[in-house]
Amino acid sequence: MSDKNSIFSAYEEQFKLDQETMDDEDIIIMCHDDIEILTDGEIFETRLIEGLIPANVGFVGVAGTTKLEKDAVWWNHNNWSAGLHRGLVFHGDSLEDSEPSWYGKPGQVVALDGLFLAAKVRTLKDTNLSKPRDFEGEWDFYDLWYTVSTHEKGYNNMVIPIFVRHQSKGELVGRDSWHNNRQAFIRRFRLPIKCQPPN
Repeated sequence: MSDKNSIFSAYEEQFKLDQETMDDEDIIIMCHDDIEILTDGEIFETRLIEGLIPANVGFVGVAGTTKLEKDAVWWNHNNWSAGLHRGLVFHGDSLEDSEPSWYGKPGQVVALDGLFLAAKVRTLKDTNLSKPRDFEGEWDFYDLWYTVSTHEKGYNNMVIPIFVRHQSKGELVGRDSWHNNRQAFIRRFRLPIKCQPPN
């Protein structure tokens, strides 16, 4: 959706429009507008469908973590070094100039990065897509809010082998809204949260 002042309201409003014409088993992709999907179209579709076949799968994505620490930073570097992250994302203006960020092999995670998320309609119906009232910013922590909430409901979030190039490196300098929403998120959840058992 164009010209929305909040990613929360954009996703919520578009989903309300989409679900009227979609089946519960249909798949909705929510992603940034500055990504390039590198996986071949047919393979991409197959991996997306297969990743969402199990009834207990919540969201699938391309990067995330098996353990979300008290700092609520999914890419926490200590956990990264300990092998607790999943996924692969290329960062750069073009594939030739990009650098790969290897997080780890695909598998179950607690939280997913919002640059690419997908879920079935039935899962999104069971997910609160609205911005929490104590979140001050309009663009930050929607991904952790959605994916950790589904994890807490008993769904399994998964990183699947789909590869993308992300033009943005996710700079946080001057992003007060990110820090404010992070504090609100921390107040809402009992952290750390991890996969039981991590795999």
